[in-house]
Amino acid sequence: MSRATEGRNDDGDVLEVEFRFERSAYPFVRASAVADCTLELAEFLPRADGRYAEFFNVTDAAPERITALAAEHEGTEVSLVEEYRDGGLFEFLVSDGCPARRLAELGALPRTVRGSAGRGSIVAEIPAEADAAGIVGTFLEETPEATLASKRSKSSMTPLLSAATLHRTLEAQLTDRQREVLRTAFEAGYYDWPRECTGEEVASDLGISSATFSEHVHAAERTLIATLFDER
Repeated sequence: MSRATEGRNDDGDVLEVEFRFERSAYPFVRASAVADCTLELAEFLPRADGRYAEFFNVTDAAPERITALAAEHEGTEVSLVEEYRDGGLFEFLVSDGCPARRLAELGALPRTVRGSAGRGSIVAEIPAEADAAGIVGTFLEETPEATLASKRSKSSMTPLLSAATLHRTLEAQLTDRQREVLRTAFEAGYYDWPRECTGEEVASDLGISSATFSEHVHAAERTLIATLFDER
C-alpha cells in the first residue's frame, strides 16, 4: 500500500492501521534481527515524567543479550521484570525516538507492536472523532522507515483492560492467602463440573477448617466479580 492515506474517517468508525518496518534501527526491530528472537508488546503505559513504559515479552533470546542491545539505543532504559526459560518480560522506558510513543502523542492507540526476524509492525487504533488522515500522514512524514501496510474500519475501540492488566489488578487486590486458597481449589478440581473434590477436601489439604476455606473462597470470588464489573 502507498504511504498516503485516503482522507478523514467520516463514517463514525474506529480506524485500525498497520505500519511495517524493514531493517529498522528501532530496538524492537533491531533486537529481533541481531538476537534472532521475537519481541511482542504486552503493555503500554504513560509515566508521570513524560516517558512511556513499554512491557515486551521476548522469546528465544538470553535476557542479557536484549539488555545489552537496548542499552545501545539512546533514550531507552531497559530492565528485566521476569525471566522465562526461553526469554523474559522486559520494561523499556522510552522518551524520544519511539514510533509507538509518537503514535500515542498524535492521538492513536498502539495495540500491537511486534518485531521478529528483523521485521517490525505496529497496529494502532484511531478514534472516530480524531483526524485519522492527519495522524497517519504526520506519522509517515516523520517516520521514513515506516510504511502503511493496511487499514480497516471497526465499530469500536478494543477494551483498554488487557488480560495482563487484569491479572496485575487481581494480584494487588487478593491477599496471599486468598490466592493460595483459590489456586489450590482450582487445581484440585473444585471448580470443575462435576466437581472433582469438595470444599472439605480442599480445606483438609490446606490444613484449615471448612469455615475458613469458605470465607477465603467467597472473599476472593467477590473481589474477582467486583473487579470485573468495576473495570468494565
